[in-house]
Amino acid sequence: MSTAAGLLALAAGIVLVVGAADAFVDGLLGAGRRLGVAPFVLSVVLSGFETENLAAGIATNAKGLPGAAAGTFLGGIVFLALAVAGLGGLIAPMRVTLPWRFAAWTAAAPLPLLAAGIDGRISRAEGALLIVWFAIALVGAARTGRGLLAGDEGEHVRHPFARLAAGLAVLTGGGWLLAAGLRTVVRNLGVSPTLLGNTALAASVEAEELARVAVPARRGRPELALGNIAGTIVHFAGLNAGVIALVKPLTLDRDTTRLYLPAAAVAPAVLAALLLSRRRLGRPEGAILVALYAAYLAAAILI
Repeated sequence: MSTAAGLLALAAGIVLVVGAADAFVDGLLGAGRRLGVAPFVLSVVLSGFETENLAAGIATNAKGLPGAAAGTFLGGIVFLALAVAGLGGLIAPMRVTLPWRFAAWTAAAPLPLLAAGIDGRISRAEGALLIVWFAIALVGAARTGRGLLAGDEGEHVRHPFARLAAGLAVLTGGGWLLAAGLRTVVRNLGVSPTLLGNTALAASVEAEELARVAVPARRGRPELALGNIAGTIVHFAGLNAGVIALVKPLTLDRDTTRLYLPAAAVAPAVLAALLLSRRRLGRPEGAILVALYAAYLAAAILI
């Protein structure tokens, strides 16, 4: 794919994900009311299951590029906790009323991954343990929002499950276009696999998350925005990392253990601390998170 075609795919992907985000939010709200489940819980459980990210990680690891494979989840976690949350706060400032346990689960989600990978290798046994941890952390994070259904009255949503499925499908397709476009543009510039995996590849695959955060925040549903972030972080740190290592054990290079792995462990804790201390995610907080992500990118380029 040429650079021009990559830019076209990038633009088309942006249009698709922004349009699909509204349908996704409508589906979550309607499905939650029909099932008697807080939309926040559905957001945490459903948002992070992203086959395109998992497939990219498995494929790059199978092709002998473990640094790029690890970048799909490590770089993805950093991008979500700092860039997506920060840009979401800049675009649509939100007040945070979620329980402190939600922030605690968000901060704790990547810690077993740090313990497993700090020695430079994630074995199949460690991959299996990460998948078990994923189930525990996902249930824990989702349970913190069980009471958020109370008082949740709003306009009736027709065909909520169809809207939810269509929103997820179009978000996935739009995310694929975004990823293909951005990867093409960056690849034509020439970037190392580990750097590509932890920055451009992770950001391109997760670019649609910005719409999933900004749209519900703008519509007065900050718990859905933050539930998307937390749910995806839990998926990446447990399920994605575990499945990739189960298929083929991951070898982490020095750059990964020095920067990308610690950054993935620290970034969710920074977001959680900010949410607990400030009780909002406004423009000042958003600017702090975006500045931290810029510093992360600078450090990645320097090493």
